[in-house]
Amino acid sequence: MLVLGIESSCDETGVALFDTALGLRSHALHSQIALHNEYGGVVPELASRDHIRRIIPLLEEVLAKAGAVKEEIDAIAYTAGPGLAGALLVGASFAQSLALALSVPVVPVHHMEAHLLSPLLSRDPPPFPFVALLVSGGHTQLMRVTQVGAYELLGESQDDAAGEAFDKTAKLLGLGYPGGPALADLALKGGASEIRLPRPMIDSGDFRFSFSGLKTAVLLQIQRLPPDRRADLAWEFQEAATEVLTVKALDAVQHCRLTRLVVAGGVGANRRLRERLDRRAATLGLRVYYPELDLCTDNGAMIAFCGAQRLMMDKSGATSPGAFAVKPRWPLQEIRLYVVCSG
Repeated sequence: MLVLGIESSCDETGVALFDTALGLRSHALHSQIALHNEYGGVVPELASRDHIRRIIPLLEEVLAKAGAVKEEIDAIAYTAGPGLAGALLVGASFAQSLALALSVPVVPVHHMEAHLLSPLLSRDPPPFPFVALLVSGGHTQLMRVTQVGAYELLGESQDDAAGEAFDKTAKLLGLGYPGGPALADLALKGGASEIRLPRPMIDSGDFRFSFSGLKTAVLLQIQRLPPDRRADLAWEFQEAATEVLTVKALDAVQHCRLTRLVVAGGVGANRRLRERLDRRAATLGLRVYYPELDLCTDNGAMIAFCGAQRLMMDKSGATSPGAFAVKPRWPLQEIRLYVVCSG
């Protein structure tokens, strides 16, 4: 079964082809970083319009890379949420229209479920069960994963997500967009000093997170530090955020009496986070799995893969198409297995 995946939840347009027998056939991604950079963040209307411009050329690219034609597509998966409403509607309407033309089923995919399952696309995928740390610009969650579709929320952020805290801190430091990678680069120029930031909720005894106060602590430091100390402040912020993520994630693995942690989402590409997780996991006899770096950020490959898993799990068959809707806010705990047939 050849599944087309379409991702358009925010500022990256991703298209991919996943074959349930052969694996990932091809994928292509267009990032809107240059488009939004002058505004210091994502402009939703511009993001939506750019998805419209990019989606057909990317489809043609992945078909050419895979040596396939669109008539070979057996199903289409698209991101239905969470994300920016207008951006989601671009991918959803395109997927529904193409599915109708090809008379193939469509699968609305939860963006974070796709991130959660993305390490299964790796050359060395983790076996079930495992604990997943979903850490991105919009989400910071710990989930116990028994199998595809079986997720237990262990804890999540009460306010800012980790990626959001990285981006906001970067803005406070006068860095460009996207803030997370820029802050990580600045941190490489800094080091340990007398600057000390809090490790929020690190000793709370549960698996909840809070990063809003950490961002405020950075602001207070900026007001008293000279500009030439900002690299040290970036270093300390990264140390604080990654320490909290590391301790809570690996504590969750031990709490569940498991041995595997999966890290997914854009912040999962942070080099310092990976270093800390790998080092502490080794001392505890645990193992950490990551998707390849090009699959950490939003991409069509994870959407195609997630859609394929959902199709293979479906026991009830396809239903009539009806109207479709996107879900800008969509808790992962609310997902249900559903396939909509077009044509």
